Amino acid sequence: MAGPITTREDFKHYCLRRLGWPTIQINVDDEQIEDRIDDAIQYWQDYHFDGTQKVYWIKHITQQDIDNRYLDCTEALDTDGNPLYILGVTRIFPITDSQATINMFDLRYQLRLNELYDFTSASYVNYTMTMQHLRSLEMLFTGEVPIRFNRLMQRLHIDWAWGRNFEVSPGQVAVMECYASINPDTFNYVWNDRWLKEYTTALIKRTWGNNLKKFDGIQLPGGVTLNGDKIYQEAASEIERLEKEMENNYGAPLEWFMN
Repeated sequence: MAGPITTREDFKHYCLRRLGWPTIQINVDDEQIEDRIDDAIQYWQDYHFDGTQKVYWIKHITQQDIDNRYLDCTEALDTDGNPLYILGVTRIFPITDSQATINMFDLRYQLRLNELYDFTSASYVNYTMTMQHLRSLEMLFTGEVPIRFNRLMQRLHIDWAWGRNFEVSPGQVAVMECYASINPDTFNYVWNDRWLKEYTTALIKRTWGNNLKKFDGIQLPGGVTLNGDKIYQEAASEIERLEKEMENNYGAPLEWFMN
């Protein structure tokens, strides 16, 4: 029994075998097949809940970033050093967050020292309510950092005081909460996804039918008559069914994020 499909080439051959190759000649050019695989991957990344991942992009601010007044998302890497294609940015953690500089004179430090010295006997209700109150004050006087992002531009515009008041300077670290697409060349088990295999096969079949439609009615030796329209219609029905299946079963729940 063959193992899971983990490469693009094996994936392509699997889809062709589902259509009858090599017993049946599939009248589709190799470039057309590659295009249909790309189309299927793009659709899968856009709509399947396994097609995206939440990531935290850690970026060291450079002078070029300050001069540009935006962050270039084409440089984004995950924690393993793999390139990321950012689809959306939900928030950025402030560089000058007051909670990042807690010392012994800070109210939060004193609360933890005096009220939470023993988790087995002390109540954490007052501490929790106080921290929520402090967070509300933080939001009231500081607020979230405004951001603007479009995935086609791959530029994260952050409404900081770039280069002024020492709010942002080279060498500081910014952390962004993002959504990024899953790259099948990095995470190769994508190629073994059941829905993706069926959908890609249907796209190739539709292209095959579209190619043959131009020769409908031509009779081959042996009395065989080409019927590309039937192959095309069958594939169109399969694609419609699979896209409805994606919508009903595999689509991720809607979330608020900047795009």
